[in-house]
Amino acid sequence: MKKDLVLKGGDVFTAADSFRADLRIRGGRIVELADRIAAPAGAQVIDAKGLEVYPGGIDAHTHFELPFMGTVSADDFESGTTAAACGGTTTIIDFVIPSKGASVLEALKSWHGKAAGKAVVDYGFHMALVEFNDQVAADVPKLIKEGITSFKCFLAYKGAFMVDDAQFLEVLHAAKAHGALVSIHAENGDVLAYLMKHLIAAGKTGPEYHPVAHPAAAEGEATHRGIALAKLAGAPLYIVHMSCDEALREVKAARCRGQLVFGETCPQYLLLDESLYRKNGFEAAKWVMSPPLRDKSNQPKLWEGLRDGFIQGVATDHCSFRFQGQKDMGKDSFLKIPNGIPAVGDRVSLLYTYGVRQGRLNRNQFAAALATNPAKIFGLYPRKGTIAVGSDADLVLIDPKKRGVVSQAASRHRVDYSAFEGFKLEGLPVLVLSRGEVVAKGGEYVGAKGRGKYLKRERFNPEEWSSRP
Repeated sequence: MKKDLVLKGGDVFTAADSFRADLRIRGGRIVELADRIAAPAGAQVIDAKGLEVYPGGIDAHTHFELPFMGTVSADDFESGTTAAACGGTTTIIDFVIPSKGASVLEALKSWHGKAAGKAVVDYGFHMALVEFNDQVAADVPKLIKEGITSFKCFLAYKGAFMVDDAQFLEVLHAAKAHGALVSIHAENGDVLAYLMKHLIAAGKTGPEYHPVAHPAAAEGEATHRGIALAKLAGAPLYIVHMSCDEALREVKAARCRGQLVFGETCPQYLLLDESLYRKNGFEAAKWVMSPPLRDKSNQPKLWEGLRDGFIQGVATDHCSFRFQGQKDMGKDSFLKIPNGIPAVGDRVSLLYTYGVRQGRLNRNQFAAALATNPAKIFGLYPRKGTIAVGSDADLVLIDPKKRGVVSQAASRHRVDYSAFEGFKLEGLPVLVLSRGEVVAKGGEYVGAKGRGKYLKRERFNPEEWSSRP
């Protein structure tokens, strides 16, 4: 049997509480929290004085080893979860995305094959439903049994992943019947297809036209429509990667009238803006993602939405592609630039520096967005997402005095650039524990290879949530 581990004197922050305490860990779980704990004979002791102790981060939106736009995302489950661990994230939820006409169960089997023996932190899966038919309907309860309790629909990517409103309603009704939560990529796919067609016809093919083809109005409209259809179905809804005030206003209105709608944003939308598309030539392709970066005026609105409880979590939508050899596939047309950026290793430090240290979030709000809300929404709480007796000992210890700079050279992402190159950091993860094991120390991975475990998630329980912020 493994020896106890005692963490002494850290300042502990959860979504609800702040206190100084010792923690005793045994068998991968927290077994004691107290002002002072006498370490048992032979126990490993970690001095956490001067450090802030948070629940290990949960990134509920990643894409590792994803076939997309004629290539495959550069980070697999080994490199992606290693970057996550070094950055303070101890759980990820990746998206299984089947092709139209393919079996969702076979797609799930494929994703298990990609992750098993490679992931170094614990992981779960969402299932994208890119169509709805009798076979998909029959497979939904089988997915639930496998712990897949959240489904995603794309209202964009016409001709590939996009579902129409009728299919979306079928997914909402099926999910509600089986205790699952539906999320949407909210952009109007028909509008995007129209704009892309006319931009290319006019010879406007550079990456600076990517945001023109993905206007904020199309995101706002799709968010409104998704919420309206969810209300019609009597089902809860989760909006992924919100980038603009047009989308946030729809979520605010829905929650204020009592509808159960959740919102997610990403570090890129909080910190980067669309000027990057205009001043970098083809290097602007590095930031081509969907939705695109928006005007800077959206950033304070998103921070306020996060602070005020209209946005519940900050995920990354990590979908990394190398600039040379992948992003440059689109030199002749922005339509061929693989969408996505690397971010899973940067999320915790960026959110702490530009949220907590700059006064936009308090430490409890940081813990909520970092881990607790994703755990509650996606059926992992209280096993994950909090610091309590009985919970997994997933912890990130942050030194608030430690400084750093985001750089590709220091990154664990398997790509040739950083989307946040040069961003100064104030407060860094110095120790990361996953199920009581030290997996990262000083930004270096020190855990075992392939140690991550698959997480079967509980069904969504709307009774645990208030619709209002």
